Formats: sequence, structure tokens, C-alpha cells
Amino acid sequence: MSTFNQLYLKPELLEAIEELGFLYPTPIQEKVIPYMLHSNCDLVALAQTGTGKTAAFGLPILNEIDTDKHQIQNLILAPTRELCIQIANDLKRYAVKIDNIKVVPVYGGENIVTQYRQLDKQPHILVATPGRLLDLMRRGKVFLNNVNNLILDEADEMLNMGFLDDIENILSELPSSRRTLLFSATMPTEIQNIAKNYMGNYQEIVAGQKNVGADNVEHIYYIVNEVNRYLALKRILDVNPNIYGIVFCRTRQETKDISAKLIQDGYNADALHGDLTQQQRDFVMNKFRLQNLQILVATDVAARGLDVSNLTHIVNYNLPDDIEVYTHRSGRTGRANKKGVSVSIITPRSVRRIKELERMIRKSFTRKQVPNGMEVCKRQLFNVIDKMEHTEVSEQEIQQYMPQITAKLSYLTKEDIIKRFISLEFNRFAQYYKDAPDINVAEKVTNTASEPKKTAKRGEKLRYKLNIGSKQNVSIKEVLGIINRVTNDKTISIGDISIDQRYSFFDIYADKTSILENAFKFNGGRFKVEQVVKNRTYNTTKPKREKRHKRKV
Repeated sequence: MSTFNQLYLKPELLEAIEELGFLYPTPIQEKVIPYMLHSNCDLVALAQTGTGKTAAFGLPILNEIDTDKHQIQNLILAPTRELCIQIANDLKRYAVKIDNIKVVPVYGGENIVTQYRQLDKQPHILVATPGRLLDLMRRGKVFLNNVNNLILDEADEMLNMGFLDDIENILSELPSSRRTLLFSATMPTEIQNIAKNYMGNYQEIVAGQKNVGADNVEHIYYIVNEVNRYLALKRILDVNPNIYGIVFCRTRQETKDISAKLIQDGYNADALHGDLTQQQRDFVMNKFRLQNLQILVATDVAARGLDVSNLTHIVNYNLPDDIEVYTHRSGRTGRANKKGVSVSIITPRSVRRIKELERMIRKSFTRKQVPNGMEVCKRQLFNVIDKMEHTEVSEQEIQQYMPQITAKLSYLTKEDIIKRFISLEFNRFAQYYKDAPDINVAEKVTNTASEPKKTAKRGEKLRYKLNIGSKQNVSIKEVLGIINRVTNDKTISIGDISIDQRYSFFDIYADKTSILENAFKFNGGRFKVEQVVKNRTYNTTKPKREKRHKRKV
């Protein structure tokens, strides 16, 4: 294994990263840093979140900065405010020994006047979210004609969030001589298209394997009926008393409901969702980063940009629909050579999805039984014993109280004291879990008569139309925004959008159509979608009059 000293970085950078405790580069750093220093070609780098990608591209660009030129020499695009701030802070830490270097982050949700002042003198490195950058470009506060390197960090996330048009607009303003470096955790088709359409002769570097789960993560699942999903979650949390993790839910409302129940039941939990103000969001995220909060309940959209180390567990309250989303979720734990666990709570109908995920991420999933009451009590009991065993005794502080305490407990034997101490914690769980039922169900995959026949295979795309077109001056970006807002699921991949006078047409993967249709049925009637098949249109916004079998989604 090479050291940073062998990667031909400036002494100032080596001194800074040594003070930060970095001795050996991660696999992605070991591959990317020499490439960026010795090649001018474009790059597509694939590595899981949390593997050191910021240093992989940050150290080489800092190595080449000309601090005498007050121009934006490097532009870094990130999908979220939080990631934008984090990248800028990391770069400043790496560059602490370099004189007169300027790194500026710009992002939405911040007073634009403040960012105006920071740009009065152009920085050497600009870290930006796409929307805010375009705004500043239109206002004449950002000049990109001297950019040497464009870096797209978490490119798959930016595409999932609908930033393709913004990215294309930014690319059109950059000099053709610039180098483009694309960093992503997964390699969906959209990433391949960007590389094909906007990059030159590029090198692909992979740390690990494409779209494969992290090696340090154990993947487990529990099978319960839908009505017992929350009970299963509580037992999972109770049997892991030292859990520090994120519980992922599908929707904002589910996030609110689950977090409220957990708080009411005495868990150290809070929620992160799109209805929070930026101040509320920052408060929750800071509390979680400091580990003053043990369990964060979040949607995928809200958790983007949240980079927290040392997570022990990720809990999928519902399985995501996309492989990329599962990869991102599970990749948040098991970082820095530490072990992590990705837990999924599923119903019997979803067992086939586990098999698909196993095949896609090339990892085995282990089915476990939801623990019974006595298993939970035992784990909690020995957790208390472990804490007591490792508690630091403050001799001087408690010495004055010891004679009185000793006298008060003198009638008890040593064994009696231990029993009563243990019972303080044990009795609460023993009482709660007394006669607790077994909520596990058999692993069985069936196609019941009530399950509608599939009209398309997974991976196949279907054509839909939206009742808004060029007469309303709608753009492709606005169509994508409408779909994202109505479904509240920006992970849905929309392709081949076209617009005529009355309608907007788009493609969507077949396994996502139920989410799309259900969302548009209950959006208030303003927008409607219809499936287009062989010159016929199937209205999916209104239930058919004939009796239909309902299917739980």
C-alpha cells in the first residue's frame, strides 16, 4: 500500500493531511490522485459514498492552483447545500498551509447578498449547487471562462434530483479546453449518457465494482405482515440498544408519523423531511452529527447531502424501488473499514425484491427472525452490565456520599444489590414484552388471484402523457419538476420527454408506474397522466367503474 508521500503532492498539502491524521490513501484516492496529476483527460470515477472522493479530486486540484491568478480555476458541482458546504470545508482543511488560497461555496437557502460579497474577488475554487450557480451567472457575479477542471460530485444524485438541464446550461458556458471529472456512487444509464455526450476521451476508474454494495455492510431482512411493521421496527431498535442510524421512509407523511410514534414511545429520535425550514433542518442534522440524537427518521430526498460517520445501522422501513437508492442508503454505514448493517423490514409480497437486490448488488442477504420479548430483555440487560463495567468512577466526587449510601444499603447482601440494580432496567422491558406475540411470517412468494397481472416486465419503459403542453409555455425542466412534486419521489427516472401543444410525453420504467399513477390520482385534479400504448391512450388518473381487485403498494 502506497502512502500520500508517494503521490507527488506539494509539501504544504502533505503537511496538512498528516496533521489531519491521513497516512494512507483510500483505494479511490490511490487511483485518482496520480491520474489527475499526470493526465489531462476526462475522468469517470465510481466509488461508494464515504470512500474519500473529496480528497481524491480535492488534493490534485489544490496541488495545481495558481494563487497569483484570482480566477475561478476549478468548479465543483454538488447536489445539495449540505454537501456543498462539506466539500468547501474539507478543501479549506487540506489547503490550510497554502497561502492566499480562496475557496467559496454558493448554494440555495442562503442570503444571496452574502454570497455576492464573497464573489467580489473571484475565488480559486468555487463549490456550487447548480441552481444557485446559474442564478449568479445570470447576475454577472461568476465568470467561468478560466475554469481548468469541472468536477461533478455525486453526479447520480444530481440527475435524480432533476438537475440535468441546469448542468447542460452550465457546461455550455465553460471553455472547451476544460477537463471534466465525474464522480458517482453508481453508473445508471443517465451517467453514461453524460459521459458520452459531454466528455471527451475519458478514463473510467472504479474502486470496487459498479453498482455493487459496500464490502463492510451486512445486509439482513425481517418478514412481517404490514400491520406489524412498526412493532418490528421497535424490536429491532430495542435489540440494538447502542444503535446510531437512519430509518428511511418513503414519504414525508410516513416520516412524520414514524418519528412521532418513536418519540412518544421514548426513543431518542427525530425526523428529517422536506417540510422543515432550513433552520429546523440544520438543527436536526447538527444534533444527529454530534450523536445527541440516536435515530434519524428521513426520506431519501431529505437525507441527501447528510454525511455522517460511524453509523451502525441503516433501516429500510420500506424497500426503495431503485437499486441506486438502496446502494446509497446502505453505503451510509460500514465506512472507514468499520462494520455496518443494512436492515430491511419487508412483507411476504416483497421477498422477490430481496432476490433482485441480491443479484443487482452482488451481495447475500440474511433473513433473521424478529426478536421475541426475552431476547430483547436479555440484550438490554447485558447492555446495562457492559455500561456499568466500563463506567469511570469519580472517586473524589462521590466519596462524601459513600458513608451514607453504605449505611442505607447495609441490610442488603452483595447479591441483593446486584439483583435490584439489574431490575431497575430489566423490569421495564420485561413488563412491556410480557406475552409479546411472535410477529414473524413464513417466507413465501405467491401470486394470488387478487394480484393483477403484470402488463410489462421490470426494466421495460412505458409511454405516458401529461395534460399540459406548449400552450402553457411548459418546458422539459418544468415537466420533470411537476412529476417530482406530485410523486414526492425524485428517484423516479424519467426519460425521452417531448412536448406538443396540448400534452407532454415521457417514458418511465414499468416498475414505477404504480407510484406515478397513484400520486396523480390524488393530486387535486390539476394534472393528469395517461398511458399511451399503440396509438391508444389509457386514462390512469380515474378508477375504472367496474369492480377491481385492490393491490397494496
